[in-house]
This record gives sequence, structure tokens and C-alpha cells, in this order.
Amino acid sequence: MTGNATTRFDNVSLLSVASTLPTRVTTSDDIEDRLSSALKRLKLRSGLLRRVAGVLERRNWAPGEDSDDATVAAGKRALAEAGVDPSEVGLLINTSVTRKHLEPSVAVRLHHGLGLPSSAINFDVANACLGFVNGMSLAASMIESGQIRYAIVVNGEDADEIQTNTIDRLLREDVDREGFMSEFASLTLGSGSAAAVLGRADEHPGGHRILGGVTRAATQFHELCVGSVDGMFTDAKALLKGGLDLVVSAWKEASNEWDWSKMDRYITHQVSSVHTNAIVKAAKLDRDRVPTTFPQYGNVGPASIPITLAAEQESLKKGDRVLLMGVGSGLNTAMMELAW
Repeated sequence: MTGNATTRFDNVSLLSVASTLPTRVTTSDDIEDRLSSALKRLKLRSGLLRRVAGVLERRNWAPGEDSDDATVAAGKRALAEAGVDPSEVGLLINTSVTRKHLEPSVAVRLHHGLGLPSSAINFDVANACLGFVNGMSLAASMIESGQIRYAIVVNGEDADEIQTNTIDRLLREDVDREGFMSEFASLTLGSGSAAAVLGRADEHPGGHRILGGVTRAATQFHELCVGSVDGMFTDAKALLKGGLDLVVSAWKEASNEWDWSKMDRYITHQVSSVHTNAIVKAAKLDRDRVPTTFPQYGNVGPASIPITLAAEQESLKKGDRVLLMGVGSGLNTAMMELAW
């Protein structure tokens, strides 16, 4: 079964995007120091995270900081920058992978923290690293249909527990080289929060139009990356190949409907230098138009795309074309075009 799912929007704009980052910096050298005995035992060279993934450091929440509180802060800033009062918001979608409990939803605490009205629909949407883009698409559909005027899409990730558990496990004597590499991706994760506010384009002519995009699934690869707070286990080579094949297939089919060959900026999900370089090569992108944040922030899951977009927004000018691109475990891919 092949083919893309295509969505187009006529009257939806991104009004603002904001991020909140932890203050604690954890370098890759710090992590490898903690893993020094395992690296020595398995005869793995130091500098693995920097050399293979290109991740120099990542952020972790410091004492007194919390991913939910940071998400609320990002949301309040995004609403203020959009000029939207919380009382006007009709929808909140939380897209976080991180959750402290199974229920209630993460969205309810964020709804309360943002001071949204009782009429504001709120729920979680989880789809690995594609959650934020999926959330934006769902919110745009509800705005376009007239159900709501404003939506806020949020995300907050906390990588502390999974990294602590992973390091503890990798230090065990029974972990071999293959086992170590299957958990390597967990060591590249970082923490952070982001929020975006969407509204009607005809009410906000200065907004950034959301034109639409495509999604595509290759769910036969659903076992290539499986994670929980206990750990994330990945077949890195198969995941990279499957992800690239999926992106290229989606890209080629989308070219019949969308002209994405010369965008002004490509905001990709931030994984590693290997993944970024592979996507740039496979889709023949202009490398200078593909900003990266993973060297400083690591892979912040669904928050990676809005964090990177927030960092780039000051350099974007009216009329620029921006493509959001991501691949999520499962596998799924999504691409969404913005007219800045």
C-alpha cells in the first residue's frame, strides 16, 4: 500500500512560536565520563557522541525546573507574542512524549496553568517525534472548519530519567557492544519545551500562512525503535534506511502537487549529523538552508522542530517559504509548508 495523505489549508496562520530551554547543560563528554568503564571494556573510542552523532551537549532540567512549568511558560509567551488572550483559545493540544502518569492527560495541567477557559478543548496527541507537526495539522483543520478561532499546540520533554536508566544499564558487565549501540540514541536525547499559536489568516494578515502538507506511513517498521522511561532500543542502521526510504518516497510523490525543491528554510527534526546529512543528500537540499540545533540541544523529540523554528524566526523575512520535515518512530513522516 503506497501513497501520501495530502492536506491543504486556505485560512490558517501560525501566529507565534516560542520555546523554553532548561538551564542545566550536560555535555557529551560528561556522559562519556560516566560511561568510561563501559567504553573501555567494550573497546569503544571516546568522543563517540560527538564523532558519530555530532551532539556536543544537551539541556536537562535543573533543580526547581520542570517540563510542565516550562511548557506553560512557553505557552504564555507564545500567546502574548500572538496578541491572543487565553480566554479566546478554543483548543489546546499537548504533543509530548514525556508524561509523568498515564492519566489524566498532560494537557489538563497545561490547560489549568495557561488559564484557558472551560470551553477550550484539551487533549494529548502522541506520535513520537512527529507529534507537534501532527498537532499543528489537527489544530489547523479545526480552525479551517470554523470550530475554533485560536489553538495552542504545546510540547515539553524531560530526558533525565531515560538517560539515567540507560547509563546505569550500560555500566552492567553483561552488556555487550551490540547492546550498547542499540541504546546509543538514548544518550543523544535532550530536554526542552515549545508552544505555537494558530489562528485565522483573514483575522491576522501579518501571520505566517500554513499552506498544508503531506504525511506518509511505513508501519512495517514499528519495531525498529521502541522506547519508554526505562530505555530506548533502536536498530540504528535499519531505522536510518527505512526512514530515508520513507522520506524520499513521500518527497517524490509530493513533487506532483508541491514545489519544495527551493524552499528558503528546511526545518527538520533534529536527530544527529548522520541523519541530517543523509536527508540533505537524499532530498538534494541546500545544506545552507537546513539549520541545526542538535549539536547544542540534542534530540528533543517532538519539541525539536518548534525549538529550531523559534531559533530561526528572527532571520526569516516576509514571503520566505519554510518546510517543516520530520520522521517519527513507527515509521511515519510529515512535511508542512509555511509561507512566512
